[in-house]
Amino acid sequence: MAASGEDDASKQDLFHLIKRFGAYVSFKISDLFNLSFHNLDIRTIGAVAGLAVAIVFTWRLLRSPSDNQGRQRKRQGAASSNPGVSSTHSNASVVPSDACLPSDESRAQNVVDEFFQPVKPTLGQIVRQKLSEGRKVTCRLLGVILEESSPEELQVKQATVRSSVLEVLLEITKFCDLYLMERVLDDESEKRVLVALEEAGVFTSGGLVKDKVLFSTTENGRSSFVRQLEPDWHIDTNSEIVTQLARFIKYQLHISPYKTERTAANVFSAPTLELFFGSA
Repeated sequence: MAASGEDDASKQDLFHLIKRFGAYVSFKISDLFNLSFHNLDIRTIGAVAGLAVAIVFTWRLLRSPSDNQGRQRKRQGAASSNPGVSSTHSNASVVPSDACLPSDESRAQNVVDEFFQPVKPTLGQIVRQKLSEGRKVTCRLLGVILEESSPEELQVKQATVRSSVLEVLLEITKFCDLYLMERVLDDESEKRVLVALEEAGVFTSGGLVKDKVLFSTTENGRSSFVRQLEPDWHIDTNSEIVTQLARFIKYQLHISPYKTERTAANVFSAPTLELFFGSA
């Protein structure tokens, strides 16, 4: 009768434990599904699918202590019925389950916590998130993609692509229609820019072609290119152009080494393009 009472108590404890675990998992699920559907990515979908695995695994963990206790009572009963086994040896071989196993509740919570550990997003995921899933981007070259900051510099030396921005640039080309543009003073400057981009491997990724690198002879010419293309994002270093385009372009990123006041709600700023995406 005593064994029956212990079984009833164990079942009651297990019942309460399952209720607590259910409430905990429900809280985690509610957090997961508070995300809007358009922000769901492969990682989120994988988390939903894997949740079922975590629940089954945890259920097996919850059952194992009860099964072990039942087998332990059977071994203890068999040992006590065997006169050839001393009571000292029997007591030494029976180890209370509480002493060697963590509590059911802490084990269940550990399993769920491990499953919901935050996963560091990839650079591609950060780029898509920062650009709000924008599909067309226009960007000036000087001071953003190139080390040079003025058209006059392009007349006297070879153009140089900034190595720190290259990874971000290639990620943008993977899912965005990217157009690069710049003001140049002569044809030689234009050739130097194209050679620098080609040597950096920008055209080998398949997302950018030479026809999408545009040149003009004036700053207003670049502004006109942007308005004609109607991008989701424009990236520029010229504050006047950024201000002029604020009414026409959905989002803009002003690249400036100095902290600037936000001129409009749709204008963001950063010292460099890579810092905007947190990759530097």
